[in-house]
Amino acid sequence: MPHVARLASLCPSELLLIHVADGWVARHYDDLKLAESDEMKADRDYLLQQAAALGAQGLQVRIHLALGNPPTEILKAAEQEQCDLIAMTTHGHRFLGDLLHGSTITAVRHKSHIPILLVRAAAV
Repeated sequence: MPHVARLASLCPSELLLIHVADGWVARHYDDLKLAESDEMKADRDYLLQQAAALGAQGLQVRIHLALGNPPTEILKAAEQEQCDLIAMTTHGHRFLGDLLHGSTITAVRHKSHIPILLVRAAAV
């Protein structure tokens, strides 16, 4: 977030924070008319916390909790909202990790017509 916040503060920007809940409930939420899962609630709370922190820095921020396949939902939201840039964090998976877990970044970068900024996630 610090890199995105600095970049957004350099030019008049509005940030759209997107998180895609992709658990079983999230993927079937609409089809089966399910109740919101704990995962979805936690994801929304996280987005709200991040938006509040960025808002406290004087930035304009909106949030969007999408449900389903992360690459598909990121691209759909970015296009619908006419985003100028997609900023994503990378967790540093290597070839084997990407094969086992897939790579949201790889799928987004291959299909996006919007520029992408990749930032290494902070070590925890």
